[in-house]
Amino acid sequence: MRRSLALLAVAVAGLAPGAGAQPPAAAPLTKGKPMTRHAAGTFEVKMQPLPDDEKVPGVKVVRLAWEKQWQGDLEATSKGEMMATNAGDKGSGAYVAVEQVTGRLQGRAGSFTAVHKGTMEGGAFELQIDVVPGSATGQLTGLSGRVRITIADGKHSYDIDYALPD
Repeated sequence: MRRSLALLAVAVAGLAPGAGAQPPAAAPLTKGKPMTRHAAGTFEVKMQPLPDDEKVPGVKVVRLAWEKQWQGDLEATSKGEMMATNAGDKGSGAYVAVEQVTGRLQGRAGSFTAVHKGTMEGGAFELQIDVVPGSATGQLTGLSGRVRITIADGKHSYDIDYALPD
């Protein structure tokens, strides 16, 4: 079961080859801060299962860790942790994750935390990745935004719509 949950987690996270484009970004979360900037590029990801320590009995989840190398408008590294489950229905499940990103966004140095929520039903993905309000540091302080991930021909790319105070 652990292997099937791990494979589902990778697929639900939009990290499996052929996962395709994510849906368009929704309206910004912060009122009065229009998403006026855009960043794009590629990333590479390495994932590994985490031990089953302190699991809640009866809850079918798998935990995974990842490391990413971001290139393009975001030159950064990140680490994240994911919890995922399947729904018993082939091609359906969900995941949540938290990711810490450190580097430069279009020349501005700092870090931020992103929160992920992904669901899959019958193989159709819905993925939302948002910058955690108040999490950004350095020259990225005040950052708000949403990340979209696309996978085509086994390559990962991203688009970020974001706002920063001037």
